[in-house]
Amino acid sequence: QLTPQLFYHQSLDSMVPEDNFYRAVNKNLSLGFLYPITASYYGRCGQESIDPVVFFKILLVGYLNNINSDRALMRFCSNCLDVRLFLGYDISESLPFHSTISRTRSLFGEELFLALFRRVLGLCVSRNMVRGKRMAVDSAFIKANASMDSLVEKEVLEDASAFVDELEENSEFKTTTARKKLVEGHHSWKEVAYEGMPGNQKSGRKDEDGNEIRPRYLSNHTHYSPTDPDAKISVKPGKSRQLNYSGQLAVDDAQHVILGTCASSSGSRDSVIFPDIMDQTIANCKENELPMDEVLADAGYSSGNSLQYCKEKGINAYIPNFGQYKPEREGFVYNREANRYECEKEGGNKAFLLFKGEKTDSKGYTKKIYRSSETDCKDCPLRAECCGRVTKFKKLDDSIHKAFYDEMHEKLNHNPNYTRFLAKRRSSRVEPVLGTLLNHHNMKRVNTRGIENANKHVLMAALTYNLKKYLKFISKKVRRNAQILDLPRGKWWFFENRIDLAYLSSN
Repeated sequence: QLTPQLFYHQSLDSMVPEDNFYRAVNKNLSLGFLYPITASYYGRCGQESIDPVVFFKILLVGYLNNINSDRALMRFCSNCLDVRLFLGYDISESLPFHSTISRTRSLFGEELFLALFRRVLGLCVSRNMVRGKRMAVDSAFIKANASMDSLVEKEVLEDASAFVDELEENSEFKTTTARKKLVEGHHSWKEVAYEGMPGNQKSGRKDEDGNEIRPRYLSNHTHYSPTDPDAKISVKPGKSRQLNYSGQLAVDDAQHVILGTCASSSGSRDSVIFPDIMDQTIANCKENELPMDEVLADAGYSSGNSLQYCKEKGINAYIPNFGQYKPEREGFVYNREANRYECEKEGGNKAFLLFKGEKTDSKGYTKKIYRSSETDCKDCPLRAECCGRVTKFKKLDDSIHKAFYDEMHEKLNHNPNYTRFLAKRRSSRVEPVLGTLLNHHNMKRVNTRGIENANKHVLMAALTYNLKKYLKFISKKVRRNAQILDLPRGKWWFFENRIDLAYLSSN
C-alpha cells in the first residue's frame, strides 16, 4: 500500500530524462518570435492572460498525442511531468483552464498559425530536407463539429425581386423556387433506383407538425447547418453523408515535408481551391528561396481555371484531364483558323459546324457551341445515327479552356512511362502524409466551428507533422559496420559489393 508523503524534496527537472522528446522540442524550436507579433492581442490592465508561447505549446502537445478535446488535453498536460517541464509549470502550479484555450484559439488570427508553420518549415529547409523540384497536391475530408440532424431547409423565395435582394445581402441560407425544383428533379430518379436498398427506408421520425425530420436526399443547395454554416454536406463512395471540411496539402517529394496547407469548404471542387493552396505554397517556397518545377495532382484538380493558373505562373503541372474531356470528335475535325468543326464522315454531306456563341450549363461550365445548318444535314444519309431521327442538325460543344486541356493531354501522352512514374510518385508521397495526419495528428475531426478555425486546425496538424520529421531527421545515428579478416600478406584482395581494393604488405 502506498502512503503518499506530505512533502517531497525533488526537482521536476531531475525526474524528466535528458533524451525526452519534449526536451528536444524545446531545444530546437524557439517560440520567442511570438511575443512581438501577438502584442496587439494583449492589454495592459485586467487579469493576466495566458502566455502565447504556453498556448501554442499546449496546442502542440494535443496534436502530437492525437487529443481532440480541450478538456482531455488539459487533463493530459496536468498529469505528465515532461509536459509540465515543457510548458514551464512546476508540480505545484495549476495549468490554465480548458476554456482559456478555446477562447484564445478563436481570438488569435490565422496569420499567427501560418507564421508558426513557416518557422517549422524553415527548420526543415535549413537541414536540406526540402528539394523543391517536385510537389504533390491532394485533399481529404475533415469531419465538422456539427451533426446532420442540425440541417434545416433553406427558405424558399417565391419571386425574383426577393431573390435579388437576398443576393445583395450575401445570404447563403435562402434559395429560389427554381433551384429547389431543379434539385428535387435531380434526386427523383433515386426513388425507384434505391427502392428496397438498406438505408433507404424512411426513418419515421416526425416533428411536432407531423413533418419528417430528415429528408432522404440532402443537398447544399437546399439545406444548411445553423450550428456551423461553413460546413458542407459531402460524401465518399461507401460512406454515409456528413458535414465536412476539406484539408488541402502540398507535399515535397524528397522527405515528405509539407510545403503548404489550408482548409476549404467540402462543397467546392478541389479544382476551385487549387489556386488558394498554390498561392500559399508559392509564398512559402519564395520565403525560403526554394525552386518549384513540377506539381502533381489527381483529376479532381483538373479544370480550365487550374490549368490557366499554372500557365500564367509558369508551373509545370501534371494533372490528368477529367472524364468529360474528349481529345477528338469522331468524324469531325476542328479548323482552328475558321473556328469551326468540319464533317469528314464517309458518305456524309461534309457539313460545317459554325461557332454559335458561349453557354453556361447546369453544372456551371461555360462551353462554346458549334452547330450545323438544317439545310446541310436534313438530307444526309447519316442523319439518323449522327443527329438523331428527329433532329435535323448536328451540335457539338467544347469547353472555353479546351486549348489548355489539349496541351495537358499532349504532355501526358508524350512520354507514357514518365507519366506513370509521376502518378505513382504522387500517390506514394502525399497519400501517406494524409493518412498520418488523419490517424495520428488529430486532423480527422475539427473540434471548433467556422472555416477560419478549421484552417488553424489544419495548419497546426501540418506543422506538428513537419516538426516530428525534423526532429527525427536531425537525430539519425550513423551506423558503421566493421569486420576483421585474417588474410595472407603480400597479395591484392578485392571485396565483393565494395569498390575498394586492399593490399596487405609483408611488413
